[in-house]
Amino acid sequence: MPQYAAIIYASDVDPTGPEATELMQDYNEFGAAARAVIRGGAALYPTATATTVRVAGGKGGDIVTTDGPYAETKEALTGFYLIECADLDEAVKVAAQIPGAWDGAIEVRPVVEFGK
Repeated sequence: MPQYAAIIYASDVDPTGPEATELMQDYNEFGAAARAVIRGGAALYPTATATTVRVAGGKGGDIVTTDGPYAETKEALTGFYLIECADLDEAVKVAAQIPGAWDGAIEVRPVVEFGK
């Protein structure tokens, strides 16, 4: 079966902070309900902890880092799931149950399987 990345764009909240207690409960409930299709995933710390890396001049060039995310947006990249579903329609149904979809957006993309 194909795999899909369900990329979560939502409010930039620290998932380990006390303000996220109720939200994490929702995510735990989703994880339990979708256990059969989840193959991996992770929550991300807030964008303030991000470092953007570029290589000036291409391969072998100078490494340049910038504090913060690659792009400033209203909603932040807060995490992802790797899900295995029969098709895109099923992946969309699963993504709609992810709590981040309720006040943000879930981007669903098919995963390229290398070496098969």
